[in-house]
Amino acid sequence: MHPYNSLNLALHVGDDANVVLQNRKSLKEQLSTASGLPHMAPMFMNQTHGANVFVVDGVTDIEPSADALITQLPGIALCVLVADCIPLLMWDQQVNVIAAVHVGRRGLLNGISAKVVDLMRMMGAQQIQAQIGPSICGLCYEVGEDVYSEVVAQHPSTRSQTALGKPALDLRSGLEELLSTLEVPTEVVPGCTAEDLGLFSFRRDGITGRQAGVIWN
Repeated sequence: MHPYNSLNLALHVGDDANVVLQNRKSLKEQLSTASGLPHMAPMFMNQTHGANVFVVDGVTDIEPSADALITQLPGIALCVLVADCIPLLMWDQQVNVIAAVHVGRRGLLNGISAKVVDLMRMMGAQQIQAQIGPSICGLCYEVGEDVYSEVVAQHPSTRSQTALGKPALDLRSGLEELLSTLEVPTEVVPGCTAEDLGLFSFRRDGITGRQAGVIWN
């Protein structure tokens, strides 16, 4: 139901909790079908725009306060919720380590992606690959001069502007460049959440739902 439309997966945005839980049940069923594992368990986070990374060592209904999940366990699907921020998924098939990372402006500044890569490598990963999902684009993510200066100083490739010439940030370009320096090959899935009405966008709508990036072994 408007403004959450369909398949909102977030419990913290004011949507009917029963509807959200039903949506999560549907997701679980779809994952079980796609993976061939009858008891696939989606794992969500209480995302805080911080730099906490949580290593999942078992199935639990408790959502850890973190912005990245890592696991080597089969049968667990790691989920990252977004509505303009970047859903970053990473994996190494050789050692079956996977990660789901929430990367917004603060996540880019606090280096959570590099932290996850370091931890994955400590777990044995040597051939990490990444996928960047749809997020708000550099033409739509208008920011104030202070925020612009702070982010661009650390990540020059985020420099952008709106169609009206206002300062804006291209977080995808910044993250893609960072992953390149970490020697992580990256695929970028096209699409702007603010422009695509089929995607949730906080910047566009204010009150809205959250879609998920999902990865499993």
